[in-house]
Amino acid sequence: MSHANRLAAVRCAMAENSINAFIVPHDDEHLGEYIPPYAERLAWISGFTGSAGAAVVLTDKAAVFVDGRYTVQVRQQCDATLFGYHHLISEPYLDWLLTELNAGDKVGFDPHLHSQSWYQNAEEKLAAHHITLVPVSNNLIDEQWHDRPVPDCHAALLLSQDYSGQHSEAKRSRIAQDLAALQVDVQLLTQAEPINWLLNIRGRDISCLPVVLSFALLHQDGSVQLFADPAKFAGLDLQAHSGNNVSLLPVNELATALQALGKQGARVQLDPTTANAWSALVLSEAGAELVYDDDPCMLPKACKNPVEVNGSRTAHLRDGAAVSRFLAWLDRRINQANPELEHEGTLADKLEGFRAANSEFVEPSFSTISALGPNAAMCHYHHLNGTPRTLGQDAIYLVDSGGQYLDGTTDITRTVAVGEPDAEMQKLFTLVMRGHIDLADARFPAGTGGQQLDALARMPLWQQGYNFDHGTGHGVGHYLSVHEGPQRISPKGSIVPLTTGMIVSNEPGYYREDGFGIRCENLQVVQPADLGGDIPVFEFETLTFVPFDRRLIDNHWLEDKHIQWLNQYHAQVWENISPQLEGDDLAWLEQATRPI
Repeated sequence: MSHANRLAAVRCAMAENSINAFIVPHDDEHLGEYIPPYAERLAWISGFTGSAGAAVVLTDKAAVFVDGRYTVQVRQQCDATLFGYHHLISEPYLDWLLTELNAGDKVGFDPHLHSQSWYQNAEEKLAAHHITLVPVSNNLIDEQWHDRPVPDCHAALLLSQDYSGQHSEAKRSRIAQDLAALQVDVQLLTQAEPINWLLNIRGRDISCLPVVLSFALLHQDGSVQLFADPAKFAGLDLQAHSGNNVSLLPVNELATALQALGKQGARVQLDPTTANAWSALVLSEAGAELVYDDDPCMLPKACKNPVEVNGSRTAHLRDGAAVSRFLAWLDRRINQANPELEHEGTLADKLEGFRAANSEFVEPSFSTISALGPNAAMCHYHHLNGTPRTLGQDAIYLVDSGGQYLDGTTDITRTVAVGEPDAEMQKLFTLVMRGHIDLADARFPAGTGGQQLDALARMPLWQQGYNFDHGTGHGVGHYLSVHEGPQRISPKGSIVPLTTGMIVSNEPGYYREDGFGIRCENLQVVQPADLGGDIPVFEFETLTFVPFDRRLIDNHWLEDKHIQWLNQYHAQVWENISPQLEGDDLAWLEQATRPI
């Protein structure tokens, strides 16, 4: 079915439901960043396959809304005769709707796919213009998506305390005490990552995200009702692993459990930014007292314990050797006959093969961004979305990739010369590298949030009239999501203070549409800085050890302190990675880590 026919079918369904607009977000019922194939409704209706965005279907037009990462990709994937293109941040779709609809119109939405916070705000905003927000009981996309994938059933994993560092009972007891102090009877947990962290379980329900998709109710006494597919735990003793007060129930019993809490008049806490509107509606309609607050698992999950930090260090050493082997192979391959036989897809596969050669490797932590030349200008480009470019026609290559290991999650971007970069490319790469160094070298007082540090990575670019349209750093989980909150480094980022054990990326970049893209990314863990001063201060410990491409560096744009940092970093790369390499790979590493 063409996208034009899909739009027509949805519009017929809209007419049957007497609604004038229907919102299609890129979300599932858990409202996490990554969603399974059966929830890819945005891609089905529009063709856009990015990880964030939304579409709005009206009776006579439609539009797709994406952020700065996808402004190029959306134009390549979505038919301009069917969809208008808008920036998700600067022109939110609710604002756009207000310009397109009239008083008395109705906007349909699936309450499973929108947060309670969104629902409250959207309802108020639309009502001010006499437009009604209408929850639909059956998603209009699902009714037309006749070959919709069915959910997979993958076995769960009970994560050993050797990796998690803390038993589930200790985690639950700590959070339950906080609930009791707030006189909260039950905490509703709706996102997979905090639930999996809380119970020390993992799964394979979503590619690259090692979780069991589930919901949970954490009670004031520390007991948990886990709502998941019981077949995923077949042959596993969940209670022996997580505690006797953990019970497993089918997902379809969640509504009954929420209604029972309502009948009891229970005080139920939920995070309005992550809990879907459906769950809040069921609870409130049944009589529960809703308490809104942040998910209490998020902050302790983000602050890795010493076992998790040590595991992450080990995973990064293993990962650094794999990426170094790939870069060494790439340099050799460029100088061999017929380099054009390699393209973005084969390069991505080759890199994954180097990781997979390690027995501890589970899967990639996200779909590898393997981008040559102009394709690298799309921050979240994927070679399967078009015709992959081949080696030999471009000056630089950007590869953003990561791995999931039982002891940690990795994420690294390297931009490397695969041809003859010109002086401007070298200048821009060096400015990006300089920003990376300035952030990596930062020390900051307790209470500092990522928003306050973001400018450090942008200043070298700003000073020359450049910028990049994405955050500088995101949180990273421990054998969990490669994108983790609440910590992040962004101009509109989190004010949550960065503190001990938080892992964040450091990834400034520069992107020229139809030209090239540059990004330099390492992961860092926040640690106390022992300075002997009057106030507590934190600093970043670098976890990633892979050479940056010295061929792209123009020393003119660096100060002595930046050169010193690079030389020291490359000395650490040599010390940590060389024992794992041999032969041509070792010779490559020696050359790549020479002092500037």
